[in-house]
Amino acid sequence: MATPAASADKADHQGERIKALRLQKGLSIRGLAKQSGLTHPFIAMVERNETSPSVSSLKKILSVLDVTLSDFFSDRDSLDRVAFYRADDLVELADGDQVSYRQVGANLRNAQMMLLHERYAPGASTGDDGYSHQAEEGGVVIQGRLEITVGDVTEILGPGDAYYFDSTLPHRMENVSEDECVVVSAVTPRTF
Repeated sequence: MATPAASADKADHQGERIKALRLQKGLSIRGLAKQSGLTHPFIAMVERNETSPSVSSLKKILSVLDVTLSDFFSDRDSLDRVAFYRADDLVELADGDQVSYRQVGANLRNAQMMLLHERYAPGASTGDDGYSHQAEEGGVVIQGRLEITVGDVTEILGPGDAYYFDSTLPHRMENVSEDECVVVSAVTPRTF
């Protein structure tokens, strides 16, 4: 079970964990930067915990390191698969401040689906660039207004509206309302 303090602690040590994973793969900072499409000064700042990467940038880094977002943030001490999870059991996969992706369940290594409770602060987004991965995803907007761009198509969804798309198409999301936006989504197979 991940407590809020544990989630904050994990976020505080993201850079150190990224550096350890990079070294395990035998990559230099420049090598990781080249393969991820990010700059080496940015990677160096992330590793020193001087900046926190966006979800999109973190996905790019972890993709090169062959680590999913859920594995990166999961609580390695909790290996039980249970059917019910309390709010404080959800694993935070993002910064938790502007964008929050709280995963239902931890260490579900063999699971085929990832279920997320997402929160976006007003104006927050998944990053400037679209992101793509081998999966399908869908979700329902619970509160607020979410602008979703998939490929060349952009739509603004409100409460009760839903989306479903092929995640190999570049996509990004942004809260375009003045209030917090809440979404419940699923991704299959688990890819981040």
